[in-house]
Amino acid sequence: MNEIVPLLEARNVTMRFGGVTAVDNVSLTLREAELRCLIGPNGAGKSTFFKTLTGQLNPTEGSIKLRGQEIAGSLPNQIARLGVGIKTQIPNVFNGLTAYENIYVAARRGRTPAAAKQMVEKTLARVRLEHVARRIVGQLAHGQRQWVEIATVLAQEPDLILLDEPAAGMTHDEVLRTAELIKEINRAQALVVVEHDMQFIRMIATTVTVFNQGKVLMEDSVEAVLADQRVRDVYIGKAAA
Repeated sequence: MNEIVPLLEARNVTMRFGGVTAVDNVSLTLREAELRCLIGPNGAGKSTFFKTLTGQLNPTEGSIKLRGQEIAGSLPNQIARLGVGIKTQIPNVFNGLTAYENIYVAARRGRTPAAAKQMVEKTLARVRLEHVARRIVGQLAHGQRQWVEIATVLAQEPDLILLDEPAAGMTHDEVLRTAELIKEINRAQALVVVEHDMQFIRMIATTVTVFNQGKVLMEDSVEAVLADQRVRDVYIGKAAA
């Protein structure tokens, strides 16, 4: 019987900065079309681990494989070409272009102009941005700019999407809509979401990996994680303090 190769498999990933170990021997396996949330208090190592997945950092030790292919140490653009879409915490969009033009730039890679236009229309509808399609992105509200960037990622049709704090700085209504969008995306695509907003995690999560002091504290269903006293002590307790 053939063994099923995970979509993403990180094994014993360690990231050191001088004498500081920010990520300590972390392993994580992600299946096709799975949604995984990474949480933890500030300084827990989740964002540093995320950057090793995206190619922003080359891990000191360990292996990161995408469908069996080693990607640890690869550049972000190389990882993107393998079918990974990346959205960082700070919106990475062209402020002087319209929402339509931003998405078109992403959709045009590897497509004819006609096919790219079809993808833009499809993506605008999927993210519900038709009403701001012709507006300059630099003039949009924060939440709308975040959605435009998510749309640019979707237009490239990645198999895996990595999102770093997608709900940061959003209003309550924007957070609700972002949660709906992520759940819709997850019907067809896998996602890894780094987030610290526990209410947002409740809205979207199934499986949660909890980081603390550079290590994985636990990995379980969102219900089990939120009920665990260790998580409350290191995460919720600190957040409420």
